[in-house]
Amino acid sequence: MHPLLQHDRQNLTAILNQTQQLAAQYFARQDTLAPGRFVADIALEHMPDKGMGAQAALDYFGKHFADKMANSAGPRYFGFVTGGSTPASVAADWLVSAYDQNACGSNDSIAPQIERQTIHFFKEMFGLDDAYFGSFVTGATISNFTSLAQARQWVGEQHGLDFSNDGMAGSAPLVVLSATPHSSVPKALSMLGVGRKAIVKVDTLPEREAIDVAALEQKLAAQQGPCIVVASAGTVNTVDFDDLVAIGKLKTKFTFWLHVDAAFGGFAACSEKYAALMNGINAADSITIDAHKWLNVPYDAAMQFTRHKSVQLKVFQNSAAYLGDPAQSPDYFHYTPENSRRFRALPSWFTLMAYGKEGYRELVERNCDAAHHFGELLKNSEDFTLLAPVRMNVVCFTLKQEGVTADAIQQFLAAVRDDGRVFFTPTVLRGVPGIRAAISNWLTERADLELALEVLKSVADKLKKPESV
Repeated sequence: MHPLLQHDRQNLTAILNQTQQLAAQYFARQDTLAPGRFVADIALEHMPDKGMGAQAALDYFGKHFADKMANSAGPRYFGFVTGGSTPASVAADWLVSAYDQNACGSNDSIAPQIERQTIHFFKEMFGLDDAYFGSFVTGATISNFTSLAQARQWVGEQHGLDFSNDGMAGSAPLVVLSATPHSSVPKALSMLGVGRKAIVKVDTLPEREAIDVAALEQKLAAQQGPCIVVASAGTVNTVDFDDLVAIGKLKTKFTFWLHVDAAFGGFAACSEKYAALMNGINAADSITIDAHKWLNVPYDAAMQFTRHKSVQLKVFQNSAAYLGDPAQSPDYFHYTPENSRRFRALPSWFTLMAYGKEGYRELVERNCDAAHHFGELLKNSEDFTLLAPVRMNVVCFTLKQEGVTADAIQQFLAAVRDDGRVFFTPTVLRGVPGIRAAISNWLTERADLELALEVLKSVADKLKKPESV
């Protein structure tokens, strides 16, 4: 064994203690560290010929890199839809690395059994019936990819074609109907060879991101054959929900695969205040839900659910002598894009066991309350205006000025970022450049949004001054 490896093996406890100290330093400062920052490109160094050992590498990291990390796991990072990591999920994620399981086998480790148990917890949490098969994937993009791959196969089979074996050459173009699909949907269609242009946009309800079901019915009636419908259960700009009950009823009249993207909106099911938004979810053929958003577990983790396990097997079966017969094996590498699968179910299992239904109900309702409070603060502000009603945990707003531009928003948000207290990301809603506050962190309270408004007003005042000179 190399001397450095031998040394680190003998001093593993000290290495882990040093790692814990570095992490503890971060957590101790989580309320004050800048949630966003600009970090210039670093000069690339040559790989060392002789290593320095784990403890020296930890020292080097702590000195040169640790303070340049964005505090995206903290309470005032409102960009994208980013959760943090609950204490239980952090502990579990450390164990994931320590045990280093390839969570695909059935009985050679407890890991796949824990994944199945965790998926069962989620089915109960989201109100999914027992017919759904589920598994963990890396994120909402790959969850959408996995589901749309099945949808592609299913559409082919309606025409007597087997796309997974024969490919799509010579077949008629697939049609995907949707009103406000997440950007990962066209990305997935591109990767699948279906193509981004397969998406046919359906009208939304007035001043909404939700699909106009009457317009969808007209599109379905005009189709010459089976197609795919992608519904939203929580859009990224306004957390708007398509009417899943009404869409599900259309399946009695038309032949289509219904995929529901509920990446973070699915957590509406945790609260009696919002659970009705998820009514009709069991009409879905496939479902996407993210874990590293509102569940607040470390990246990367999401789930995919399907009513068509046999179709999923046709698409993702992995034929190799050492993996066994796909028809007989329940192993996950026959059902997901990955053969090598990190044990990403464990942080979800830990956090669900640690905080239970009540804990996540409180988290969801506290985040939504903070969002509504922020919305009211913005309504009473001289500098900002809401672009949409606050429905759950995302607040979409913009600068109160004529002809606001994307460049003006970018300049404004860069100044907010450099202030060092809060972080937001830009968006566009119905052609108007704006700002999104996505509130999904387990630490966030009303006070964090009150501070956010203070920062926003301060930056707005500073940017006005040069104009008045």
